[in-house]
Amino acid sequence: MAQTVTECLAAGSDSVDLIADINSSGSSSDYVAEGSTQAEINELMQRNVDHLSTILLYTATDSTPEIAGAASNLKTTHVAAVTTGTAYIAAN
Repeated sequence: MAQTVTECLAAGSDSVDLIADINSSGSSSDYVAEGSTQAEINELMQRNVDHLSTILLYTATDSTPEIAGAASNLKTTHVAAVTTGTAYIAAN
C-alpha cells in the first residue's frame, strides 16, 4: 500500500528536529556525537537536508504520493528546515 503525503512527511520529522537542534545548539546538540568535528557535524546536517529534499521532490508513483505539488503545513516546515540546514552548513 502506498504511503500518504502525511506519512511520507512524517518520515522526515526526525530530520526536521535534528536540523533545528543543531542549528540552535551546534556541537552541544543531542544529535551530535561527543568529539565530532565541525566537518562531521556539517556532513550530518547535509545528510538530513538531502533526506528532506528527496522527500519534497516525490512525485506520484505506485509507492509514493505527490509531495512536490502538494500543499501541506508539514511540507512548509520541511522546506524551512532545508533552508535552515543549508544556511547552517554555509556559515560553518
